[in-house]
Formats: sequence, structure tokens, C-alpha cells
Amino acid sequence: MIQRLDHQAIYEAIAPGAKVLDLGCGNGELLDLLVKGKNVKAQGVEVSDEAIHACVEKGLSVFHSDIDSGLPYYPDQSFDYVILNQSLQEVKGVDSVIREALRVGKNVIIGFPNFAHIEARILLCFGGRAPISSSLPYEWNSTPNLRFLSIKDFRDFCRRKGYKILKADYLGPRGRIHLLPNLFAVQAVFVISQ
Repeated sequence: MIQRLDHQAIYEAIAPGAKVLDLGCGNGELLDLLVKGKNVKAQGVEVSDEAIHACVEKGLSVFHSDIDSGLPYYPDQSFDYVILNQSLQEVKGVDSVIREALRVGKNVIIGFPNFAHIEARILLCFGGRAPISSSLPYEWNSTPNLRFLSIKDFRDFCRRKGYKILKADYLGPRGRIHLLPNLFAVQAVFVISQ
């Protein structure tokens, strides 16, 4: 059973036997689910030594690299899916990372916390401080997030860049959100292509 809703949405989006590259794969939890449940050919990219060790213990193939530096060793369209789950908001060069992901992958899956969620809005408006919530658990001075984006921001970005949104899942604390996702979803998972 898949515990995290974002992992469930990504799992459902990926075809069995696909070639998958996970950028910022962390401890490999998602890649491990995909390898075992979908028989994917998986490759991870991660910067944390501790996370890489966790991946290796799971038997996953992972390279030590910073995704901001690009993917120069991967040929064009060498993967069916490139995943950027909970890592896009942490990169410095969003345009170049997404462009490179679309170069090496036929489809790119991007999952991120929705900073425009109603709880974050209320905490900022009435608390007067940077919000801390279940989907945004860090204080302002210790957050790994360099970028703060909303579902609406990402949709506008894709429109401006000419990227096709093939699928979008909006996730709340207990399931998918269908009404006013920019307000009520705590996370979003998009599948995009060129």
C-alpha cells in the first residue's frame, strides 16, 4: 500500500516497464515503489550522501549530482518519465532544470507544495509570519525551499513556456481536490511534455 498521496498520483501516471529518471530522488522510497510495483527501469539523481546510501541499500541505481548543474550525460529522450517530486522549489535554475528534464524525458512529472493553500494564507494573513504547516513544515530560516509557487503560478509558467499539461492531480490531506485546487490543495502533481 502506498502511504503518500503524491507517490500514489505519480505511481498511477507511470506506465509499467517504463524508463524513469528521478531527479532529487531522496531516500529512493518512490523509485523503490516503481521498481517493485511497475517493473520500471529506474535511475536516481541525488545530492545527499545519506540519501544515496539509503537508495543503495534498496538496490537502486543513483548518481551523486546536483540537478541544477544539468543532465549533460543523458542523451535526448532517453527516459519515458523524468520525475521532479518535491524538488523543483529547491532548485536555483527552474527554467534550465525543466528544459533539461524535457530534453532527456518524453514526459516530466513535477510535484510541489502549493504555497497558496488556504492554511498558508490564513497563517500569513492573521499570524503575520511565514506559514508553518503539515505541507510546509520548516521555519523560514531553515527551509530548503528557494522558490514559493502555487498551482496557478505553475499553470501560468507552462502556458508561457508552451509546455503541455497532460495531467494534473491536486492533493489535500486526505485525498484528491476537485474544487478550487489553488485554494484547497496542499500539493500538486503535474505531468507535462513539450
